[in-house]
Amino acid sequence: MNEKIRLIIDTDPGQDDAAAILMAHGLAKRGLIDFMALTVVAGNVSLHHTATNARIICDWAGETGFPVYAGAGKPLLRPLVTAEEVHGKTGLDGAELHDPQCPLQPVHAVPYLIDTLRKAEEASITLCPIGPLTNIAQAISLAPDIVRGIKNIVLMGGNYFEAGNVTPAAEFNFYVDPHAAQIVLQSGAPITVLPLDVTHKACITTPRMDVLRKQNNTNGKRLANILQSYERFDTQKFGLEGGPLHDPCAIACAVFPELFSGKSCRVDVETQSELTMGACVVDWWGSTGKPANAYWVTDVDADAMFRELADSIRELP
Repeated sequence: MNEKIRLIIDTDPGQDDAAAILMAHGLAKRGLIDFMALTVVAGNVSLHHTATNARIICDWAGETGFPVYAGAGKPLLRPLVTAEEVHGKTGLDGAELHDPQCPLQPVHAVPYLIDTLRKAEEASITLCPIGPLTNIAQAISLAPDIVRGIKNIVLMGGNYFEAGNVTPAAEFNFYVDPHAAQIVLQSGAPITVLPLDVTHKACITTPRMDVLRKQNNTNGKRLANILQSYERFDTQKFGLEGGPLHDPCAIACAVFPELFSGKSCRVDVETQSELTMGACVVDWWGSTGKPANAYWVTDVDADAMFRELADSIRELP
C-alpha cells in the first residue's frame, strides 16, 4: 500500500476542480490520504465564486466542517483572466448550487500555508495546486523557509508538446499568473508538473461517465452531469474523444505516481512576451546545462486513473 500522504489542495473551482476535490475527499475516506485543507484562489472564476464553490463541494462530500481558506483575488502582476466561457458564470455549470454550510475560515490562505508548513516536519506535506499559482508563490516569496516542509508540489499547469488551451502558446493556469508559476518553479521545492501534454490523455468518455452515473450515491451522478456539461466545450474546441480531466490528474499523481511517467528537466515560464506569455520552455534534452527543477509528466494510465476516481467517488454520499 502507498504511504499515506498529508495533502493540501490549492484550487479555483471550476468543474474539473470539483472532480479533484471530491476525489480527494473519497481518497481520505479510503484511508489513502490525510486531506488537511483547501486553499482557494481566483482563476476559472472570481474569488467570490471559487471560495463559495469550494465550500459547496465540501458540503456535497458530507464534509460541512472542512477547513477552506480564501486567498489571492488576483494574480501577482497582471489583471485577472477568468474562464467563464468554459465553466459558466458560477464556475459550476451543470450543478444545482446552494448556500454552503461549510464555513470560510477567518484566516487568509497565504498565512495559513506559511504557518502550516513552518510547523510541519521536514518534507512532510504535499501541495496540489490545480489553479493559478498565486497563493503558493506569495507564501514562498514571503517565507522562503517553508520549502523545507514541502514533500512535493504536484501541480496541474503548463504545456510544451501540446499547444496552449487559452492562447496558442499557453495553458490557462500558467497564463493567468505566469510570474507566480516562475517563482514556484525556481523555489527549490520538489515539483511534479501535470501539463496539457498528459491531461489531454485523460479524457471524459461516455463509458467512464457511465461508471460514475451508475453508482448508488448522489455524487456519482452529480459529477457525471457536471463533467459532461464541462466537456462539451473542450470536445468542440480540441477534437478529443471527450474533454480532458485536467485537475484530478494532479491528485491521482500525488497518490498513485506509478500511473504516470515523464522525466526530470528544466522548466521556465515566459513572463515578458505578450505573444507567448505563460508559455513553458522545457529543456527536454538538457540543452542548456541548467539543473532540472521539475518532473515533467507526459503519460498516464488513464483507465487506471479513472478507476481510482470512480472508487473514490463511490465512498461519498
